[in-house]
Amino acid sequence: MKNFAAHFAGVATLALAVLPVAALTTAAHAAPVARIQVADLNLASSDGVATLQHRVAAAASQFCGDEKTLDQKAACKAGVRTEVQEKLAQRQVLLAQR
Repeated sequence: MKNFAAHFAGVATLALAVLPVAALTTAAHAAPVARIQVADLNLASSDGVATLQHRVAAAASQFCGDEKTLDQKAACKAGVRTEVQEKLAQRQVLLAQR
């Protein structure tokens, strides 16, 4: 949790409505998208980070629900988490440029 909080401390000023996630698109997933609400979160607080982690886990579970094996599900969920981190970082850069 501390690692995750430290990673996102720099994105505490994000003003995002939703964060679309379309990780690991396969033939079985015809371009699915999950949306994660983040505008209401203070990512500098442990509560905000915990809420984000919960939302990401819920979205990943839903998004990866059709995967057949535990390894595929784990890889899919890791991909969702990675994509969320990348999108948050991209948004932070865009907001800093404004």
